[in-house]
Amino acid sequence: MTSDTAVAPQDGNATDGEHIRRPRLADHVTVHPPTGAAAPWTIQRGGQYLRVGADLARLARAADGTRGHEELAALLGPPWTTAVVDTAVRRLVTAKVFDNGDPKRGAPRRTPRLKVVPPLTLQLTVVHPQRLLSGVLPALALLGLKRWGVIGALLASAGLAALAARAPELSDALGRPLPPGVYAGVIGAMLLASALHELAHAAVLAHYGGRPSRMGVMLFYLSPAFFCDVSDGWRLPRNEQRVRVALAGIATQWVIAGCTALAALVPPPGHWQDGMLLFAAAGYVAGAFNLLPVVRLDGYLALMSHLDIPHLRDLATTDARHRIARLLYGGRYRPELPQLRWAVPFGLACTAAPVFIVVPALGSFAPLLQRTGTAGAIVMVCAAGYLLWLLLRGAVRTAAEARTAGAPRWRIALSATALTAAAVCALLLVRVPCTVAGGYAVRDGGQLELLLPSSADRSAIRAGTPVHLHRTGLLRSTTTGEAVIASEHGTASTAPISALVPVAGTTLSLPATAYPLTAARTPSDRTGNAQLTVGTDTLAHWLYDTYLAPCWR
Repeated sequence: MTSDTAVAPQDGNATDGEHIRRPRLADHVTVHPPTGAAAPWTIQRGGQYLRVGADLARLARAADGTRGHEELAALLGPPWTTAVVDTAVRRLVTAKVFDNGDPKRGAPRRTPRLKVVPPLTLQLTVVHPQRLLSGVLPALALLGLKRWGVIGALLASAGLAALAARAPELSDALGRPLPPGVYAGVIGAMLLASALHELAHAAVLAHYGGRPSRMGVMLFYLSPAFFCDVSDGWRLPRNEQRVRVALAGIATQWVIAGCTALAALVPPPGHWQDGMLLFAAAGYVAGAFNLLPVVRLDGYLALMSHLDIPHLRDLATTDARHRIARLLYGGRYRPELPQLRWAVPFGLACTAAPVFIVVPALGSFAPLLQRTGTAGAIVMVCAAGYLLWLLLRGAVRTAAEARTAGAPRWRIALSATALTAAAVCALLLVRVPCTVAGGYAVRDGGQLELLLPSSADRSAIRAGTPVHLHRTGLLRSTTTGEAVIASEHGTASTAPISALVPVAGTTLSLPATAYPLTAARTPSDRTGNAQLTVGTDTLAHWLYDTYLAPCWR
């Protein structure tokens, strides 16, 4: 009895569980020693890595469930004391490193095959990349990364020069419809390049002794791609090694694009040269986009690795959110990254990145989605709704943190009211041009018709309204004619798919409403896109008419 009461005050409170009084390393946790002289100790819990000092790693290894805090302090020696052990044990219990074999104490669930990664990524694990590297690692070891880097830089540079030499052909391919087979080939090649991109990350990590954990497919901001989890890179001893792991995918993507651009110098038959040029250009653009450090892409991972600051983006966005909260609501906040003068601007850029990615994408593809009818309208409203939810969630979180930081309630309420009033005024007072997107076709009898999908706002159609006729490709359009609506009375008809989306060489058609057009000159293309400008409207009504109303028209 005296033994128990004597030990309890030294080994935690009497009300503490056994996982605190006599801690034991969880079965799912591994303590990794440094992989080099400058590398840290790491504690791995599932797919999470906790970088710790040598003393805390010794404590984690010594915790076997049989020793109390006093015994652990005696075993570890200075600078450990019973009080220091108690503090460290509670910290590791919070991190779910100790659980004494109790499965209820937070053993991580197996990483699900389907995983949502905020703000707009959906991952599906397909394979463990170690199985795919057996043929890659010997080649890396044969020449070394530096020689491969020189070869890759030469191929990427030569390919970029070749693509610049074919700029007129590339511009033409981007400005006209192409057959479905070309689009399918480009998409398939891009997916294959994305897979090789991710495999390059895994190969370089494995070359340095790390272990890539999982690889699969994902939807990244609504775009299909591949991913590879290289979190084990945090165990590498030098920052530059982690930077090379992060940039290996971009280098591979540019090499593939360069080789394709060089191959396109010898024109293949038919439209396949267009496809090769599109694929090469897309590879260079995708690689450049991947360098952006404000999105969780390779450029961000390289920056984080270079600075050796885990969770850099989260810490910077927290500092930016706190700066906004202090300006709007007041309060006192502790900076997360006081050593970085640019932490707040960087955090603001990271916070705004989803807006600046999704909004231009919606603006570019909105006319195309509108022409595809209700399905395209639903895609638009889902993307816009998710973006609005992100903005509202950020606003609520900022206000809640301000309150926690001591901001007065009256100031939070006043600022929130002012921001809401400003948003309402913008919706009601700002006027924007309204357009209706559709297509046109020259029928066999020579009659020129405007073709509108079911989601278009047909109430805005009036006789005499000007219509702009275009030849449209993936990214560029050319005006091919001007016309006016001859009659506002439409008839049920069908529209060739090439009149609504930039696809050539197919007989598919969609239901549409046809309106006769009068043109001074019949356009040279028998089908193409059409756009009407029907005046201006308030921002609120424009948003409703563009994103919501097409879903039920």
